[in-house]
Amino acid sequence: MTKRTINLIELVNASKIYDNGVKGIKDISLTIKDGEFVFIVGPSGSGKSTIIKLLLKEEELTQGQLMLNGRDITKMAKKEVPYLRRSMGVVFQDFRLFPNKTVFENVSFALQIIQSGYREIRRKVPTALAMVGLQKKAKSYPHQLSGGEQQRTSLARAIVNGPPLLLADEPTGNLDPNTAREIMNLLENINKQGTTVIVATHAWDIVDTMQKRVVALKNGAVLRDVEEGISDEA
Repeated sequence: MTKRTINLIELVNASKIYDNGVKGIKDISLTIKDGEFVFIVGPSGSGKSTIIKLLLKEEELTQGQLMLNGRDITKMAKKEVPYLRRSMGVVFQDFRLFPNKTVFENVSFALQIIQSGYREIRRKVPTALAMVGLQKKAKSYPHQLSGGEQQRTSLARAIVNGPPLLLADEPTGNLDPNTAREIMNLLENINKQGTTVIVATHAWDIVDTMQKRVVALKNGAVLRDVEEGISDEA
């Protein structure tokens, strides 16, 4: 299949300065193409989570532009933000599952908020659960799952609607090394099916073994941007 070259995300001279004067990112220019798998790495406070929050419109740029699929979302009206977020899947370190909902119900919630019909939910949720290997856990509750299974549930919820962009903010932070690798393999498989995947992480060992594009940040600025490289923690 021919690799797509559409610029999905473009940060142009982008800076975020918080009210307390802390600089989240400083004059970053960065392009991520449709279909890429990109690691954003760096120590705590380097700007990784700031970029994720800017994409989700949880934070606003202080200066510069943030283009998503050719549109400057820094100029987006607040009423449009929920629709923007529906075009993204998001996975967090702490899973963020509903404790009183089953695995099936947690995943189907992403479809319910966009008012999908019963038949569509019954079709899409099992498919998403199969992709993450949780077909037999549909009726289980989060407290009955391992950490890895909870993150798989979170991942199934993120992809059930087929979003073109998947954001993962420290998705392996609460997992043991073997389970972390399994989650990364799932993200890689999702990427191979055409979804753009951006992973913010400080898990240097995983980054080094996967040989994907690595954008290394330090003090809010891009230190390195390496295709199929390693994180080079030092």
